[in-house]
Amino acid sequence: MELTSIIGYVAGLCTTVAVVPQLVKSWRTKTVRDVSPLMFGTLITGVGLWTVYGILKNDVPIIATNGVSLALNMVMLYFMVRFKKK
Repeated sequence: MELTSIIGYVAGLCTTVAVVPQLVKSWRTKTVRDVSPLMFGTLITGVGLWTVYGILKNDVPIIATNGVSLALNMVMLYFMVRFKKK
């Protein structure tokens, strides 16, 4: 594996796992009142576009890491809808 691919995977891994603590906290507490919908909407748009970019460039590290990040952030969006205070 080339060094550039390794760097891509490591960078993607860091940005992908960054959302995991918030997901776990939201799942455990069943609350999302401290989570910014605008931030997550922007993040979902960004990683979605990065995934498309990776597909267009046929760049596996970009596709893989941003695809997983997109899925995790979509779960957070689901939590935001499900646990929204009525």
